[in-house]
Amino acid sequence: MKIGRLPVVMLLLFSAGAMAQQVTEDQAVAWLQSFVRIDTVNPPGNEYRAVEFYKAIFDAEGIEYQTAESAPGRGNIWARLPGGDEPGLILLQHTDVVPADREFWSFDPLSGDISDGYIYGRGTRDMKGLGIAQLVTFINLHRAGLPLNRDVIFLATADEEAGGEFGVGWLIDNHPEIFEGAGILLNEGGGGSRIEDDVTFGVEVTQKVPVWLRLEAVDVPGHGSAPRTSSAVTRIVRALNTMLENPFPPRVIAPVQEYFAGLSLNMGPTWQAAYADLNSAINDPDFLQRLHEQRPGHHALTRDTCSMTRFEASNKINVVPPTAWAEIDCRILPDKPAEQFVSELEALIADTGVSVEVIMAFTPAISTTNSRLFEAIRNVTAELHPGSRVLPSVSTGFTDSHFTRDLGIISYGFNPMITDDGEHTGVHGNDERVPEAVFRRGVSDFYAVVRNVVYD
Repeated sequence: MKIGRLPVVMLLLFSAGAMAQQVTEDQAVAWLQSFVRIDTVNPPGNEYRAVEFYKAIFDAEGIEYQTAESAPGRGNIWARLPGGDEPGLILLQHTDVVPADREFWSFDPLSGDISDGYIYGRGTRDMKGLGIAQLVTFINLHRAGLPLNRDVIFLATADEEAGGEFGVGWLIDNHPEIFEGAGILLNEGGGGSRIEDDVTFGVEVTQKVPVWLRLEAVDVPGHGSAPRTSSAVTRIVRALNTMLENPFPPRVIAPVQEYFAGLSLNMGPTWQAAYADLNSAINDPDFLQRLHEQRPGHHALTRDTCSMTRFEASNKINVVPPTAWAEIDCRILPDKPAEQFVSELEALIADTGVSVEVIMAFTPAISTTNSRLFEAIRNVTAELHPGSRVLPSVSTGFTDSHFTRDLGIISYGFNPMITDDGEHTGVHGNDERVPEAVFRRGVSDFYAVVRNVVYD
């Protein structure tokens, strides 16, 4: 009997014995609360604590696993359910979280408390909540004991919030066997959204490429009372001002056009026409200004961007320093190499005498939507949420998927948990939280999608 492509309702009814063994929603909630309470704030990370959490669960389930530390305390863990010859599926998560300031939270950021229907805590959204959904799916597949058409790999890694060099990046270099035979991957980066009765699931297929740069200037030092015509500081200021006054020209890449066109279907008259035909809309300066002011995340998808984030010069107010530097966080659309972008930027600020050093730059890559995994996401969500739509999306931020796309693995950011329009999530901010009911439903929906892929 083929169960992989049966309607979801029939999938849910398949094998009553296996259903009886499934992880309960209450257990999933308890695991998330426990996971949130584990301090994996990066820096410093200490992701070995998350490894210990997963080891205890795998030991109880009789699941074999492996672990490795990329540096003291920087733990990674992986496990594999063997299957058939189809390209393997990786369930990828990161276990580190960003810092949180208790002063600005209603709850202890690592409490995992439930209040007013919400599970609170750093990581409930990014991405310990989705990580537990992956865990539940992996264990349910293990407990079911049914033949899989492909290997399923559970992979929980360190350091994503700081670039992934102690996590996926290190594992690719030091444990390439994890990725052997893998062809598809699910990670963070996408999500469900609801505007009134319209539900859309964004599936991240590519992301803007981070290009982090350091600008440095050298000039004659002196006393603050006798400024010269130029200094290291004024050179940096001129370079930054040149960038500010000359924004990178707008352009539309195919995934962005498709994403905006899909969003236009439930837009009001203010945005609908422009979103439906973004290629034409970007020629209207008024539209771009309005988009920048009101929807900066969407505006960032229409051009390369640079945020000025760090600046240092003299350590004394009356001393003109010999050197000054600034660091800028640039994100470029994935249709050209970082080297080309850096060359264009160097040409733009050439007359300021400022040098440009590349701190970090990833390679661009776009995952095709022509896959059984994408088909499963579309079909399963359509059945579980009638009338919903699936859109390939582009992320302004970056995830560890850029590493796996470089390996040729089709990598999607997908999270079935649905966020209502305007709902506070607290991702990287204060009072990060997820509705308990949304989390429970998301765990079940994630399992339904994966099961549709791994059974024939």
